Amino acid sequence: MANTEQSKKRARQSEARYAVNKARRSRIRTFLRKVEEAIASGDAAVAAEALKAAQPELMRGVSKGVLHKNTVSRKISRLASRVKAVVKV
Repeated sequence: MANTEQSKKRARQSEARYAVNKARRSRIRTFLRKVEEAIASGDAAVAAEALKAAQPELMRGVSKGVLHKNTVSRKISRLASRVKAVVKV
């Protein structure tokens, strides 16, 4: 348990930051789920739109420090290739 004033404040800040980051992660996962569902449905246009909407949200997660840049780049790359495959089918 925090004893000093400084450590108590850091604990409060940590809790607040945790809540914000949790909400951001949840929002990002929602966008990813929409892309996954669009790919599963086989609708190329909807999948492309969902990916287009998800990309800025993912990159915002990087700039806010919720996710690592390479992780997001990998996710976007893999989703883009799957969306592209839906278009061909």
